[in-house]
Formats: sequence, structure tokens, C-alpha cells
Amino acid sequence: MTPATTQSVDLPPEIVDRVEDRLSRTEFDSASEYITFVIEEVLASVETDDAVDDTVDEQEVEDRLKSLGYLED
Repeated sequence: MTPATTQSVDLPPEIVDRVEDRLSRTEFDSASEYITFVIEEVLASVETDDAVDDTVDEQEVEDRLKSLGYLED
């Protein structure tokens, strides 16, 4: 990652301290690398959950339309 491809984000000092304390127990060389990884993992999880929720909602709508007679089985 080069400075030209990154942006700064302000974090509370307590978070930075916790990340720096964990660095020695990780494969990451810097707090920035570790924080980037954690954020990517959280976003991937949330985005996956959103996709699953959309599928459930579509199924609920389809079931409701069938129960009202607008769609056939």
C-alpha cells in the first residue's frame, strides 16, 4: 500500500493502543495493515449478510404473493 492509494482515518487512541498491543501476536507488520484487514473482514461479513437477507425478503414476498393468489405454485 502506498500513500497515494490510502486515506487517513482518525481513531480513538484506545483503539490504536489495543491494535498495537495485538501486533506481536499477528502476521502484520503495522497497525495500518492489521486495521485494514479487520475492516475488510467485517465489511465482507456484513455484505454477505446483506445478500442473504435480500434473498430471504424476496422469498417472503413471493410466498405472500402466492398466498394472495397473484402467483401460481
